[in-house]
Amino acid sequence: MTEGHALHFESGGKYETRTTVYLLASSIMAATAGFLFGYDVGISGGVSAMADFQKKFYPSVYRNARNAKVNNYCRYDSQTLQLFTSSLQLAGFFTSLVAGYTTRKFGRRMAIIWGGLAYLLGAILNGAAVSLTMLIIGRVFLGIGVGLTMQAAPVYIAEIAPYQHRGALVNGFQFAITVGLFLSSLTNYFTDKIHPWGWRLSLGLGAAPALVITLGAILLPDSPTSYIDRGQVEKGRKVLEKIRGLKNVDVEFEDALEASRTAALVKNKFRDLLSRKNRPQVVISCFLLGMQPLTGNTAIAFYIPVIFRILGYGSSAALYSTAIVGSVRMAGSAISMVLVDRIGRKVLFLQGGIQMLICQIALGTIFYLELGLHNTLSKSMAAGVLVLVCLWTAGFDWSWGPLIWVVPPEIFSLESRSAGMGVAVSFNYIITFTLTQVFLTMFCHLRWGTFYFFAGALVFMVLFTTFLIPETRRIPLEEVKHIWAKHWFWKRFVATEEKEVNRLQS
Repeated sequence: MTEGHALHFESGGKYETRTTVYLLASSIMAATAGFLFGYDVGISGGVSAMADFQKKFYPSVYRNARNAKVNNYCRYDSQTLQLFTSSLQLAGFFTSLVAGYTTRKFGRRMAIIWGGLAYLLGAILNGAAVSLTMLIIGRVFLGIGVGLTMQAAPVYIAEIAPYQHRGALVNGFQFAITVGLFLSSLTNYFTDKIHPWGWRLSLGLGAAPALVITLGAILLPDSPTSYIDRGQVEKGRKVLEKIRGLKNVDVEFEDALEASRTAALVKNKFRDLLSRKNRPQVVISCFLLGMQPLTGNTAIAFYIPVIFRILGYGSSAALYSTAIVGSVRMAGSAISMVLVDRIGRKVLFLQGGIQMLICQIALGTIFYLELGLHNTLSKSMAAGVLVLVCLWTAGFDWSWGPLIWVVPPEIFSLESRSAGMGVAVSFNYIITFTLTQVFLTMFCHLRWGTFYFFAGALVFMVLFTTFLIPETRRIPLEEVKHIWAKHWFWKRFVATEEKEVNRLQS
């Protein structure tokens, strides 16, 4: 299927584009990085609730979970159990600090290849783990793999995507995350019935998508922008022609070439990132990726099987309910892919944020009124909690879930894109690490107040989105720089083009 488009922009040129099989294949390959992350998040949460896994690595948690004297909120409170989940995030944080340099120096494609290999090794170590040390080392390799691919893949997709479909294609990354979450919940549901080694199968199967993304990245090209930025200009043009399915790519190629020349003037990418002209991009990107875990996603994505067990669900019922939530995630992400380039990023941010806010308040109220320290919820009330979690999930997966991977890569200019995404992703990892490491403890002490905590964060996020995030729908990457001068607040930080050129040349 092909379609042609041509629009005029401030640069005075035209972009003619087509949606080609080559473009879609490259986008799907990169989006597989999202599947890796989603699968690992879902698998770790489900495995944490498996009795066989707890007996082998966390016997104290296994005993507490079945001890009627331990209150509902504290049954799974364990720093070492939380370390099983959070160690990936900590490794991802440190990796993301160098991922920007790796992606810029060696290319987006090479970063994805290295990330796939690290994830492959981590999955093998986890599936074969015979000690807690081996388990955590495997998680560290998974974190390295995720840290590289989660930074490089959204940038890769944003750079190869036609501007009018960029939101939908980058959203494919989040859709892949939701597919990974859904399939991991199904995997856990079935492997939980295989005693005593079903958990090994759940963890080890992560090697399959890691192999797919590694081979896919080897076979497919880097982005044209990356080739041009690394001095391989003719190769960049050939790949651009192949991705677009056209010979007439002169205007887009010249814009990319000009962006590369401007980027070459910046000798220190991280120092330039801290300059006044980049303040809007840095603040918005770090806010989006840093605040996203505070929507409550950390709790629902990583620990939802544990929460269902606390409510009184049996092991199979908890994992089955998690699969239902996973299916809602995929539906929400698919809706976002359809709407993001039609109604824009900002509308989805606001609507999803308000929907999640209402659900968090409702969940906190139900836990406060109905769930005591030692009783369980009635079947009807437990079903109501499941509905609220699904509504929260839908709102997240058509707003704050995918859009944090759409907006940051498109608002940074070429010279700042890799470094900027590296810093922003590191914010996401350090906040996620902190929450995954303390969530079960926080749940033990704050109890129902945990949901109100997330609701408070969502109020702040909705206000920030309303006043400080501009709309970037259907704007080519090279033209996004013009939006800051028109924004009521950010225009004060943006130097004129003449002053900026003089600054770079001095």
